[in-house]
Amino acid sequence: MKNVVELKDVTKKFKGFSVEHLDLQVPQGLITGFIGENGAGKSTTIKMMMNLLRPESGDVKVFGLDYQTHEKEIKERIGFVYDSNVFFEGLNLKDIRRIVAPAYKQWDDPLFYKYMEQFNLPLNKAIKTFSKGMQMKASLAIALSHHAELIIMDEPTAGLDPNFRRELLELLQEIMMDGKRTIFFSTHMTTDLDRIADYIAFMRNGELVFNKSIQEISEHYAIVKGGLDLLDRDTEQDFVHVHRAPTGFQALTNNVQAVEDTFGDTVIIERANLEEIMYYTKGEKHLV
Repeated sequence: MKNVVELKDVTKKFKGFSVEHLDLQVPQGLITGFIGENGAGKSTTIKMMMNLLRPESGDVKVFGLDYQTHEKEIKERIGFVYDSNVFFEGLNLKDIRRIVAPAYKQWDDPLFYKYMEQFNLPLNKAIKTFSKGMQMKASLAIALSHHAELIIMDEPTAGLDPNFRRELLELLQEIMMDGKRTIFFSTHMTTDLDRIADYIAFMRNGELVFNKSIQEISEHYAIVKGGLDLLDRDTEQDFVHVHRAPTGFQALTNNVQAVEDTFGDTVIIERANLEEIMYYTKGEKHLV
């Protein structure tokens, strides 16, 4: 499988925070969800992918190319979908098209107007009159209109009502059907990714916890419930984190087979969703 984005041993330091020795790959033709709490390093990582920040060390390649010699070529093939308006508020979509289209060799006017109609976006109304969801749709339409091969979305569903979020997720699945595009979807709303993602990259405190397929996560991560009498120093080695309560324990494991071998049918094992994985790994230092 080809990777559209490859970050190798990338480090970026700020006062009080750093992303260090990051190795991240984004596979072609799939949806990769990018999760982590606010301040985990997601935005920093995206900015390095876009060449808006440059790392102190390490390599960033997009489409197998480096920004030092191929910046224009790379950026023509990327679409960035914002969660809010980035254009002058007084502009309408006809104005924006007139400004943006000449910047892209692959700009497709018929496709632009097709998406305007499909997304029910008015061409002559100022962007400032658009709802948050409409602004996000406009940003996505522009990315699609220049045939972007990699679409990077930073918190696109934040602040959207549930119906609009569902509509967006269905739309993303639809545009992925031809296999020509790759989506990198950063969000803290993990339920969206449970529905559509193929891979999940999980950042915490500037480090990549894992980058796994949804299938791998489903096979290896689980919530385990049982009695406190089952816990000791040896059995707890099977868990990433354990929460104790008077009625028993609830724990996260990243090795279901080991739990089954250790506990047999004395515990309940349930599939862990992404929100639970994030919650139970908070503050933990050894996960994979």
